[in-house]
Amino acid sequence: MKMNRVWKKQGIDLRPGAQIKGKWHHNNYTIQRKLGAGAIGTVYLCDYGGRPAALKISDKGTSMTVEVNVLKSLEKVQGSRLGPSLLDVDDWVSPTGDMYSFYVMEYLQGETMVGFIRKHGKDWIGVFMLQLLEDLEKLHQTGWIFGDLKTENLLVVSSPPTVRWVDVGGTTKLGRAIKEYTEFYDRGYWGLGSRRAEPSYDLFAFVMVFLTIYYPNRFEKEHEAAEKLLYKKIDRVNDLTPYRSVLKKALTSGYASSAEMKQDLIHVLNAAKKRETYHKQKPKHSWKLLFMESGGIGILALMYYLFSLLF
Repeated sequence: MKMNRVWKKQGIDLRPGAQIKGKWHHNNYTIQRKLGAGAIGTVYLCDYGGRPAALKISDKGTSMTVEVNVLKSLEKVQGSRLGPSLLDVDDWVSPTGDMYSFYVMEYLQGETMVGFIRKHGKDWIGVFMLQLLEDLEKLHQTGWIFGDLKTENLLVVSSPPTVRWVDVGGTTKLGRAIKEYTEFYDRGYWGLGSRRAEPSYDLFAFVMVFLTIYYPNRFEKEHEAAEKLLYKKIDRVNDLTPYRSVLKKALTSGYASSAEMKQDLIHVLNAAKKRETYHKQKPKHSWKLLFMESGGIGILALMYYLFSLLF
């Protein structure tokens, strides 16, 4: 078979130009390139009626059904777009007669959160922290835990800059065992909690996401206690200074919900803003100078983000 090659252990490998036609809905998709692969299936960029879309295909039908249900749940959250929009769900019969499940979703174009912050500055850290905590709270309220929260699953799209989730493959029902995780972001790996699907599991991974910005090569467990090591890693990053207390509390399951962590983060940001305003010497009525000089917590970025929530 020239066009498609099936790998028993890794799922299906589709080459550019391959045609996928749904068994039930009869929609046609032309594969352009592979975007990524995981434990459940493989995601491809495809052409769908002249526009780009992301197609995920797998021989694990049950797991795919769970992911589709997650995407449908996210679409029901009013006033928010947590994951990519679901466009189609179908089956495909390969030339060899094998049946595969696939779903097609919105193709999100943007840049990694790590790259965005490095390019546009630390002022965006607080903005993205607030947004992610809001989004996680909405997800948790639907009865799901993200599970495999990591930088690779987050993308910053423009107008306005917003963090979007690009893979919900690790999403797990509240109370169950986490089904898919990456060791560095997993509190079980660090010995700082169980792999039970609960808000505090996502909040631990949340901290590791922001540490990854400053430790791109990550780091491994050492002989000293994991808690002490992670605290030390946080303390060594000057950009994370305003958030240290909140991040450290999340590492040890100190928050029962994302909303609780968000409230502490808001208090920290407000306190930092007051200290900056008090210590800065500025001419009276010089609002332009105030905005130009205010850094650290990102006043302009924060206002921009809050304004965007109204639309």
